[in-house]
Amino acid sequence: MKSLGCPNRHCSLSGKADTGHIIRHGFYKTTWGKRRRYQCQTCEKTFCSTTGTPYHRLQHRRKSFDEVAALSGEGLNKSAIARVKPIAWNTVHRWLERAAVWCRRFNDRKIRRLAVVELQADEIRTIVRDKEQSIWVFVVLDVWSRLWTSTVVGGRSYRNALALFPDVSKRMNLDQIPMITTDGFQFYKKVIGCVFGPACLCGQVLKTRRNDRIVKVEPRIVLGGAWRLEQALWDSEDSVKLNTSFVERLNLTIRQGSAYLFRRTICQARWKQRLGDHLELILCHYNFVRPHRALRFGRQVRTPAMQAGLSSRRITLRVIFSLRMIFLALKKVLFALFDSAPLVSVAVGRMPLAA
Repeated sequence: MKSLGCPNRHCSLSGKADTGHIIRHGFYKTTWGKRRRYQCQTCEKTFCSTTGTPYHRLQHRRKSFDEVAALSGEGLNKSAIARVKPIAWNTVHRWLERAAVWCRRFNDRKIRRLAVVELQADEIRTIVRDKEQSIWVFVVLDVWSRLWTSTVVGGRSYRNALALFPDVSKRMNLDQIPMITTDGFQFYKKVIGCVFGPACLCGQVLKTRRNDRIVKVEPRIVLGGAWRLEQALWDSEDSVKLNTSFVERLNLTIRQGSAYLFRRTICQARWKQRLGDHLELILCHYNFVRPHRALRFGRQVRTPAMQAGLSSRRITLRVIFSLRMIFLALKKVLFALFDSAPLVSVAVGRMPLAA
């Protein structure tokens, strides 16, 4: 019992372990058997091992919850998941909302201090409510690690472009200003110049379409000099010229991974917030759970988070969803999984309930 901490935020010993204030407090019954309860002798609050996690008060196996989240991240809609897993549609909907909130918190705390050499940004057009109301998904990709760093959902406007790149900059280690490549969206030049300053290097790829076919591709430099572009392309391990091919491939992965974004679908999102939450689930699944086939090194296939140095091995959804309350006996495992100390402190029970 010395290895547990109290999850109550108002307790004076909240998150502190090895103090001997946690005792056993009987059991409670579930569909799958009995589970142990605990009590904090300081605040007299009772809790179980799943308190503060998405598994709290779950009337199914935790494996079922993980499978529902994984199926959603692979592109199945809620009705299909409810048919594949004998679970009610409302239950699937509630579980996915809970998983999306947890993945958003995990992404905000884990994607930090990135060493970035080359970034690519693009947008995905989709619809909400009806076909008359279009909405855009802004995405940014770190080319070297294939890490999906940030996303913003909203109109194709200056305000959303301005919301995107400050989020990217706060997740980066700004010792080196990266080369940024975008499409021809008019506000990118102004926003990138404001966020990264006059020392940044930005290029755009202008595509001319005729009868839904690309007939001309024109790369151009909008910030920085030509000699700096040549040096940046020489330092890059992936690009030999200005391009947006890597982020466009990510766009395809996102469309395949979200039933909301299928081109001809009856599953479009009804609300902007719901689409944004689901994209956070896909972002977490893409970066930390799903191996990337372009990141193969011998027999090892890395995830983008492994390539970016955010973790040393592939992380499972069970680990992500169990980070609120975990036994200190697993501390060595967490140090092997995660390189950063702040995430370890979260894992032993110091994550606040509010994002």
